[in-house]
Amino acid sequence: MPPELGTAVFGVYATQALHLADKTGLFAYLTDHGGATSADTATALDVDQETLDRLLLVLVSLRVVERDDLGGHRLPEGARPYLDKREPQYVLGFVDHLLGSAAEQFGVLADYLARGKKAVDAERPAPFDELYRDVGSTRRFLDAMWQLSFHVSHELAARAELGDARRLVDVGGASGPFSVAALSTYPELTSTVFDLPEVEPFLKETVDRYRLEGRLGFASGSFFTDPLPEGDAFAFGYILSDWDDETCATLLRKAYDSCVPGGRVLVMERLFDEDRTGPLPTAVMNLSMHFETEGRHRTPGEYTELLRGAGFTECAVHRSSADKHLVVGRRV
Repeated sequence: MPPELGTAVFGVYATQALHLADKTGLFAYLTDHGGATSADTATALDVDQETLDRLLLVLVSLRVVERDDLGGHRLPEGARPYLDKREPQYVLGFVDHLLGSAAEQFGVLADYLARGKKAVDAERPAPFDELYRDVGSTRRFLDAMWQLSFHVSHELAARAELGDARRLVDVGGASGPFSVAALSTYPELTSTVFDLPEVEPFLKETVDRYRLEGRLGFASGSFFTDPLPEGDAFAFGYILSDWDDETCATLLRKAYDSCVPGGRVLVMERLFDEDRTGPLPTAVMNLSMHFETEGRHRTPGEYTELLRGAGFTECAVHRSSADKHLVVGRRV
């Protein structure tokens, strides 16, 4: 079997193994007790050692755990930040989202293939009605978005060159991962997260956690029916990939209308290669967008075309070291 096919076939077990190890506290324990044997770990976590041994074999094969000659286990330095809840790169909250909210939707794909998305979705709740159906679901979704965005947001904020900006409008900014990163990078900046009312309590938690009272605010509204607040920088982070081209054009035109001359718009998204042959994470999340939202992932050229159609000029693409990249347009 080709290695790529083997990864796909057995990937369902790999994902579940990561999730279980995280929920059991295994990664947290190994972060603080590198070199622990499976016996010591089983005792510390109060779990069955035989089952733990089998789980560790999968994790060692995945190279997210290392085993030494004495039977001790530790997290590789390159993987540790992504497995440790205390680190901004932590990604297993997103895995929790994939195995919960997203996994519930996979059965919809067969219906899409048989009847088409439009016909099937007519019988389903609107995407964000489902994601925000209750406080628990809202928190899971916002936590997943934070973990996907917060670490790379510092790099994206630096690449956005906002030193001359004073009023950032974070459109659909959720609990504020990009806003926090931008505010920590630019001391003269203030930010307003514009999002649905269900998000406001979570944004207030962020304000308190990062002591941003007076610099980070919230404006409640729908970007479909309400005007955007005025600003000199507008951020769309993982927003345009939720919607079709026509809706994206409308949202960008709204940003143009509320943007002061000399301001800019920041589109932060996963990007397809121009020939749309990859990368794999973007292709996978593009499939996810099909049943979780009404959008898709695009190439840099497609986003540039949308920006220019809304009136923005001097468009530029800035790639990060992660999966989320930046496309900038200026209002002259």
